[in-house]
Amino acid sequence: MKRLAFAAFLALAISAALSAQQPSFLALSSAQPSAPPAPVGYNFNLVPALAPPPSAPLSFPSAALPNAPAPPQRSYQDDEYYHWELAAGYEYVHFKSAPFSLNLSGLHTDVTYYFKDWFGVEGSLISAWGGDIFGERSKYVSYTGGGRLSWGPTTHRWVPWAHALVGGAHVNPQTAGNSKNGFALQAGGGVDWKLVPRISLRGEGDYVRTQLYGSSQNDYQFGVGFVLHF
Repeated sequence: MKRLAFAAFLALAISAALSAQQPSFLALSSAQPSAPPAPVGYNFNLVPALAPPPSAPLSFPSAALPNAPAPPQRSYQDDEYYHWELAAGYEYVHFKSAPFSLNLSGLHTDVTYYFKDWFGVEGSLISAWGGDIFGERSKYVSYTGGGRLSWGPTTHRWVPWAHALVGGAHVNPQTAGNSKNGFALQAGGGVDWKLVPRISLRGEGDYVRTQLYGSSQNDYQFGVGFVLHF
């Protein structure tokens, strides 16, 4: 009987202890914070009008780059030169010999090839006419060739030059016992002034020594004309 009473008392005590611990356990559980609800995803493809506008990509101004330098312009100071020259123009010739004296006007033609910008070879032809002498129309023709020296390439605006040429001369009228043909030496120079890249204006003057009519003549000539460079 005592054992039965002790077992009943022990059961009541345990039941009371469990009852007392249950409120504290519930209080501890309610004190802990609850996790935030997960965000709800929306499918805007079903209602396109409710979709937010797309965000524009960020753009940053680029640094300004300096302009590229312009290519250099060609000028008359370039070191390039043309190899060929063809010149033509007016020529005045003064010829004086023992039998007569002549003042003649005509044309000159020159062809020059430059091996370097300062040196070339030249061929020259001059034909001039004057008044009547001894009943004949006076005429003077010279054909010479030689070297030419140029101060600066042919592409410069101003190009002084000098030349020395040798060849022959033909003069009319003919005197008794003498030939119309003889030796000729021409030395002088001039200057070319560039009009456009391939055309120049030329002025020149020469001393001319001829051997005609059994004697020597000291003459001179002047010319102006145009030059074609190529």
